[in-house]
Order: sequence, then structure tokens, then C-alpha cells
Amino acid sequence: MSSKQEWPGTTYGSSWMHRWLIKMLKHIDPRAIYVFVAIFVVPVCLLVNPGQKVIYHYFRKIWKYSPWRSFLLTYKNFYLFGQVVVDKFAMYAGKKFDIDIEGYEHFLHLVEQSDGFLQLSAHIGNYEIAGYSLVAKQKKFNALVFGGEKASVMENRNKMFDGTNIHMIGVKDDMSHLFEINTALERGEIVSMPADRFVGSAKFIPLSFLGVTAHFPMGPFSVAVSRSLQVLAVNVMKTSAEGYKIYVTPLRYDSQAAKTTQIRQLAQSYVDELERVLKLYPEQWYNYYEFWNNGSN
Repeated sequence: MSSKQEWPGTTYGSSWMHRWLIKMLKHIDPRAIYVFVAIFVVPVCLLVNPGQKVIYHYFRKIWKYSPWRSFLLTYKNFYLFGQVVVDKFAMYAGKKFDIDIEGYEHFLHLVEQSDGFLQLSAHIGNYEIAGYSLVAKQKKFNALVFGGEKASVMENRNKMFDGTNIHMIGVKDDMSHLFEINTALERGEIVSMPADRFVGSAKFIPLSFLGVTAHFPMGPFSVAVSRSLQVLAVNVMKTSAEGYKIYVTPLRYDSQAAKTTQIRQLAQSYVDELERVLKLYPEQWYNYYEFWNNGSN
């Protein structure tokens, strides 16, 4: 498998489907859509989506579960991912969720500082919820997003962010988004980016992740180290039909060590936190490609 996976980043479905779903969710409970997803959408996905083999492998080879349990959890993974997608559009329709935040004091502390800081996320749970929950009047929040996202999704994100202190930085082929990131950090703002998929550069750090070697993109960690930034890992996990829990955890590294050492220390700290959260919510892993080196290391 090639670990240097590009970040596809776009939401499934056409723009008219997205708009239709938002209109529907203004009038019905999202749980009604959950039922439709469970009965009709997930079985079809398990038949035609190659990601089902990847997720089955994740449970069978990484977690060492039995074949039957791995199959059931693969179904649950697709079902939960469907719920997460529905929840995103429910937010666009005005739906509110019950949010519990663990470690919120770390976010508040960094917001009060003059320097900018970095938030690192992963494709687990529903990170977009954090964009509507961890918001500060003192600092602009800049989220790195896939530049080719559907117009309907970007339109609704813009509506939700209207009047807030949130700005989206689109990933661009010419890498100009890196200048926007640097400018935001120079202004002492917050920059949020994923650290589990490759965006642009293919440079990576091999690390043991859940007992098997995986490649993590070097870029996010290099950005932090180059500016000696404070870094938070933020993971948002679904806990019920109407509830989410946000885990905010400071990531540590020795700013006096050699740069290469700092990058590896920060990456390891990120991976340690990712492991901790996934051990609580193993079924909420949403990287639908072979993340590990075929599970053979």
C-alpha cells in the first residue's frame, strides 16, 4: 500500500441532494434519517464500497477481533459514519447537539496568549463540530479545508460561520494555502489542520500506531516546530444520537532539542493521543484506505 495518500476531502453526494437533505432536516428528527441509513444506505455501501474491506481489515488485523465481530463492527462503522454525515447537515439546518468538552481549560489558556497556536485533528468522530464549539472572540480560528469541496457544503459552512471569528483556508494545488497559514500564525491566530492524511507534501514520519507501523504527514508537525508553537490535539467523538464529546489535549515536545527530534516527539505525542481516543471509540475510524503498511509490520 502507498502510505502517501492524498486527502480527497470532499463530501459524498451531489449539491441538490445536500440541499434537499438540509430542507428535510429542518422539519424532521435526524434519527429518522439514521433509520434510512441503517436499512438502505449501509447495506449498499458494504456491497459496492471498497472501503468495507479496509475497515474489516482494520478491525480484524489491527484490533485482532474475530471475523464475526469484525464484520459487525464494519457495519457499525459505516452506520456511525452515516450518522456523522447526517449530523453535519443537521447542523446546517439549525440542529443543536449536546457538547461535553474535556480539557477545555487548555484551549482557553492558549486563547489568552498573544501567540498563535495549532490544533491538530484526525479523521475520527466528527471534527467539524469543534469548529462550532471551540470558538474564541479573542482569536480568529482558521480551518484548513479541502479546496474542492462541494459548493453546497461550502455555502452552508459560510452561512454558519457568518458573524463568527472563523475563516476557512482552502487547500490549493499551487500550495498558496501555506502562505495563508503562515500569515494567520504571524497574526497570533489559531490554525486547525488534520495530521493523519497527506495534503500536498508527501514527506512522512513512520511511527508505531496501534502496534503497527503507519506513515504520518510531516507537514503539520514541521509547521509547529518551525515556529515553536503550542499544539493541541482536538478529537470530537459521537456519544449518542444528540451528543458529542470533545477531547482537547496539549501535545508536548522539547523546543530545545534538534528540529528533527522535535518533529518526531510532537508526532509521537499526537499518535499517543490518537491511540488513547481510538481505544475508547475504535468504531469511529473513518480513513477508508489502507492506513497501515498492510498490517504486516
